[in-house]
Amino acid sequence: MEKELIIKNILIINAPAHKVWDVLINPQHTKKYMFGCETVSDWKVGSELLWKGVFEGVELVAVKGHVVAFHPNKLLAYTTIDPNSATPDKPENYTTVTYSLVEKNNDTELTITQGDYAKVADGEKRYNESIAGGGWSSILTEIKKIAEEE
Repeated sequence: MEKELIIKNILIINAPAHKVWDVLINPQHTKKYMFGCETVSDWKVGSELLWKGVFEGVELVAVKGHVVAFHPNKLLAYTTIDPNSATPDKPENYTTVTYSLVEKNNDTELTITQGDYAKVADGEKRYNESIAGGGWSSILTEIKKIAEEE
């Protein structure tokens, strides 16, 4: 059995879970922390999820996938792939991103995982590139900032 390659981050946000949830799914917020990309989805399990943005004057889909789990204020999971990469756009090459929210005394513990890169094409390379690029660090900083300001 191969070693799992999963990126995991845990962050305490000084805001209730419903505010953090809004930051995670509201396109007006997602474009603030996801490099200008807005989420496009009806958020139903099985539905498509697109991250759309404008790059060098051209509108494109930066990331795409499908909603796997949707439990407001508690759990969101979706598959994801960069359709602009060299990785073949096949379901077996998608990683899964999971957001888990636990509210404690008006703060929210947000756990984000992405993987398992060990099970996808070019997984180790994709994992290492993500880690080298800072993983979720800059995104988490912005999610926290937005949720705490709201």
